[in-house]
Amino acid sequence: MTSTEQASKSGAQAAHPDHLGHVIFIAAAAAMGGFLFGYDSSVINGAVEAIRGRYDIGSAALAQVIAVALIGCAIGAATAGRIADRIGRIRCMQISAVLFTISAVGSALPFALYDLAFWRIVGGFAIGMASVIGPAYIAEVAPPAYRGRLGSFQQAAIVIGIAISQLVNWGLLNAAGGDQRGKLMGLEAWQVMLGVMVIPAVLYGLLSFAIPESPRFLISVGKHERAREILKEVEGDRIDLDARVAEIENAMKSEHKSTFKDLLGGSFFFKPIVWVGIGLSVFQQFVGINVAFYYSSTLWQSVGVDPTDSFFYSFTTSIINIVGTVIAMIFVDRVGRRPLALIGSVGMVIGLALEAWAFSFDLVDGKLPAAQGWTALIAAHVFVLFFALSWGVVVWVFLGEMFPNRIRAAALGVAASAQWIANWAITASFPSLADWNLSATYVIYTVFAALSIPFVLKYVKETKGKALEEMG
Repeated sequence: MTSTEQASKSGAQAAHPDHLGHVIFIAAAAAMGGFLFGYDSSVINGAVEAIRGRYDIGSAALAQVIAVALIGCAIGAATAGRIADRIGRIRCMQISAVLFTISAVGSALPFALYDLAFWRIVGGFAIGMASVIGPAYIAEVAPPAYRGRLGSFQQAAIVIGIAISQLVNWGLLNAAGGDQRGKLMGLEAWQVMLGVMVIPAVLYGLLSFAIPESPRFLISVGKHERAREILKEVEGDRIDLDARVAEIENAMKSEHKSTFKDLLGGSFFFKPIVWVGIGLSVFQQFVGINVAFYYSSTLWQSVGVDPTDSFFYSFTTSIINIVGTVIAMIFVDRVGRRPLALIGSVGMVIGLALEAWAFSFDLVDGKLPAAQGWTALIAAHVFVLFFALSWGVVVWVFLGEMFPNRIRAAALGVAASAQWIANWAITASFPSLADWNLSATYVIYTVFAALSIPFVLKYVKETKGKALEEMG
């Protein structure tokens, strides 16, 4: 019997849980790692200029301090799959939460620049783990009919984390009299911004104790009865539980623990499907999305916007990010992943091209001319909106779904690691590129957004509505 026929027999594809709210809670709790990912990634936006001033460093050195966390992210993403296969998804989340907490405290209380960099690497490792475990866990516990929407919780949590970090930054900046280095609670404002992450980090750890282990992991370690109980929770009692367990077990028996070696093959080192995953990750980052979250306040200040206003614009951008993500969550299982990606690519090209045009004008009295200034601001929001309603969500959904079972954990780890390396490349290069030519920098991002269109059309296959066991 094929996996498709077996899925049909067990009722997996038509599974509807009796307590959908419980399934939503499970997915939301797992996606809390995404919240920390978004918060930690974006909170540094409020500290960039303060770090530059406190340690008296130039753009290149500053970029390395900001981007160094992404090296930890790449390592965490590359190793998380193997760790999760050995000790379980939940234990992996708990380790991540502990590292997040330690990183938040260390980043808030650095005694030197290298110390700050070290704690950012620790936090990055936690982010990398969470970026892999969240989508993989949600994909494994979600009923196929809801998997796209529940999978998009990861990106929803990321953008909410970004928005909350910007709101907290803005509030703390105002409390410190508009000075990032102003005193708050005996510390400089930017230190408090970084330290506040302790709160969601502890919450993530607590929530990890309230959700069940993945049925697939439980079956892999012989805990079939517990796996049946969880499948009944998340897929409902109308499915044939025995057939469902047998389906998963048979799929797992036909595979072995995925390793890096399993990804090798084809004409160019990796198997083609792995390259598609890497390509999705790289394009998601090479459009320059994280410039909007790591450097937006610095960017707006560089074209003459008041510091407090620049923080506010960073917050409004993050709200647009949430709106776009909600749109994607509504349509990802209706329209499909590929159409959303293509729509988003077109919108990003328009927004980035307009930003490149606006930034090509010379500053007048330290500011962009009014028309170009407003164009840049509106275009930045358009770019973020189209990214959020497409690539921000569908890439994470694709990476959780697209790989065959036998290589899923390892392939997801490599693809996520590639995403962090690409993120590092953009983050580390932006300050120097902006000093060289801000308009040309945005032309580069526009080109990558345009190239993503033929990439999706030629190489990316739709995964909407398919059971994980069907991925060939």
